[in-house]
Amino acid sequence: MTPTACLGIVDWGIGGIGLVRELDRRAPGLPVLYWSDAGAMPYGRMRSADLTARLYDVVSELARRGATEVVLACNAASTVAPRLSQAPVPVPVEGIISHGLASVPDHLRGPVGIVGGRRTIASGCYRRGLARPGREVLSRVAQPLSAHIEAGSTGSPGFVADLRRIVAPLERAQAVVLACTHYPAVSDWFADALPNTTLIDPVERLAAAIAARHPAAQAGPVAPRAYLTSGDTEAMRRGAALAWGVELTATTCPLPARIH
Repeated sequence: MTPTACLGIVDWGIGGIGLVRELDRRAPGLPVLYWSDAGAMPYGRMRSADLTARLYDVVSELARRGATEVVLACNAASTVAPRLSQAPVPVPVEGIISHGLASVPDHLRGPVGIVGGRRTIASGCYRRGLARPGREVLSRVAQPLSAHIEAGSTGSPGFVADLRRIVAPLERAQAVVLACTHYPAVSDWFADALPNTTLIDPVERLAAAIAARHPAAQAGPVAPRAYLTSGDTEAMRRGAALAWGVELTATTCPLPARIH
């Protein structure tokens, strides 16, 4: 790790805070600059070109503020990572989907499930990447769950009913990939609904890869973690505390007006 290394993390909301928590364990000495883009249209609803443009400006702003590399801790954002890599971004950018794919053992031939947002599932990134001879891949759109988590309604009757309805067709899956960084915050509920299924969190592999790139950050005190948001700072603070048990102070940081 160079003395000026700083990791930028991008998520539409608070899902990527799970990555920050994992880095607190694996690479505490790596400074983090976190961007919650809750002030923008949800990434899953953007056209690919608009999402790419939005992410380009977010990455550029993080680089301006000192980030030396950026990870997209958001599967929806990561669906356009190849497009973004073709743009003249000022720092290296890495998506999470490749780590989700690599987290599924190659020898696993039983049904593999994927739960994610609409854009993530519709992109086919996981379905194509996990396809193997004799392996069945089962996909489920779990959009309401991230909304519950952002709203702080985890554990409510509506949340539990939505989760059980969504995962019911995955009961015979050997493993299920949590293809949204919000979902590990409610992994206990997933485990309760799918007691015979292995849950796979791509964040674990992503955090391990980041730590491996920064061996000097693997020990020592926790480096600064700064939180920026284009949305509501109080909503972010409350959501992070309820979902992840993380107390944080966020700073409002809207992008230039040309970004919608």
